[in-house]
Amino acid sequence: MEMEETKKTALDTSVGADERQSLLNNNSIPEKDPEINDSNDFPSMTFEQIQEEMRKMSDPAYLHTISMNELYENVYQSRPPVIDGLLYSGTYLFAGAPKVGKSFFMAQLAYHVSTGKKLWDYEVRQGTVLYLALEDDYQRLQDRMSRMFGVEGTDHLHFAVYAKQLGAGLDEQLKKFLREHKDTRLIIIDTLQKIREVSTDAYSYANDYEIVGKMKQFADQHGICLLLVHHTRKQQAGDRFEMISGTTGLLGCADGAFLMQKENRTDRSATLDIVGRDQPDQRLHLVRDEERLLWLLDRAETELWKKPPDPLLLKIATMVTAEHPSWQGSATELLTLLQEDIQPNILTRRLNVKAGELMNEHQIEYAMRHTRNGSAISLKKLGV
Repeated sequence: MEMEETKKTALDTSVGADERQSLLNNNSIPEKDPEINDSNDFPSMTFEQIQEEMRKMSDPAYLHTISMNELYENVYQSRPPVIDGLLYSGTYLFAGAPKVGKSFFMAQLAYHVSTGKKLWDYEVRQGTVLYLALEDDYQRLQDRMSRMFGVEGTDHLHFAVYAKQLGAGLDEQLKKFLREHKDTRLIIIDTLQKIREVSTDAYSYANDYEIVGKMKQFADQHGICLLLVHHTRKQQAGDRFEMISGTTGLLGCADGAFLMQKENRTDRSATLDIVGRDQPDQRLHLVRDEERLLWLLDRAETELWKKPPDPLLLKIATMVTAEHPSWQGSATELLTLLQEDIQPNILTRRLNVKAGELMNEHQIEYAMRHTRNGSAISLKKLGV
C-alpha cells in the first residue's frame, strides 16, 4: 500500500520513529521538516553559513541531529486524545478471539466518538468516524446499531462494508474520505485480514511490521486514530499480548493494543487489557448488557494517574480569556505579567514543551519566533 509519503527534504531519514511535527500558527501539520525553518527564524545566519549547511547535507554520510538545547527550541505537534486516558491518535490493534464481542465494542467506540458522549467515565472528543465493517452487511449493522443506541442517529458516523485492499487502492479511498470529512478523528478497520494484501510471507515479522508501519504513517500524517481489529491465536502465552495472531511485528510497530478476553465463551464478563505509548497500562473488567448488547464498565484494576494542572498554564489561562482573547509581546514582557521569576529563554522552552497541553486543556494557541531582539510570543484563545 503506497500510503501518502511525507514530502522529502535533505534532512529526511530513511528509518526511525515518526517525528512529531512542529506547530504552525494555523495549528495544522506542516509539510516541511520541523527543523527547516524560515530564514527569518535565524536572522544571524549568513549566506556563507547557509551554503555550508547545504554542503554538509549533500554528503551521502550526512546524519541530521539536533542537540538537547535545539530540541527545546521547537514546538512539536501535539494532538488531543480521542478518548481521554483510553484512545489516542496513532495506530492501535484491537485483538480478541472470534465472536468474543469485538465488533460490538467497535460499534460502541464509533458511536461515542461520533457523538462526543462520554464512554463510561472517560471524556470523549467528538469527531467524524469511518467504520469499515468488512465482515458485516448493512442489514446487520442497522439491526445492531438500533438495538444498541436506538434510531436517533448521527451524520458523523459513516459505515462501509466493502473496501479495497492494501496496495490496491485503500489509501486513495481513505484519503478521499478525509478530504471530504476534515474533522475525522477515528477510522476503524474490522478486520485487518480483510484489507491485507496477499503475500507469500504474509506472517513474517518484516511483513507484519511493514503493514502496520504503513498504516501508522498514514494515521500520523493525518492526525487521526486508526484502529485495526484482529484475531488472537488459540495458544496461551506468558504475555497475553503474545496471543495476537501473526508475529510480534504487528504489536512492535503499533502505538498500542487492546486485548479482549473471556474465561468462557458463554460468559457475560470480559477483561480488556490496554497497552500503549501514550497511556499507562490498564486492565478493565467489562460486563455485557444482554438486552442492548453494550459493554458496561464493571471496574478498573488501577485508577488512572492524572497529570496535575500546570501553574504556569493556569496563569496564562487567566490572562488570555474570551474577554481578552489574544496577547503578543516578548518573553520578558510575558514574565512581568505572569510574575514569574525565571529567565526568558526558560519561559519559551517551557511553553514550547507545553504548547500541546496549553491548546488541549485551555484552547489557547501558542506561537513563538526568534527575532534579533529576542523571542516574539503570541497567544490566542480559540473559539471566541
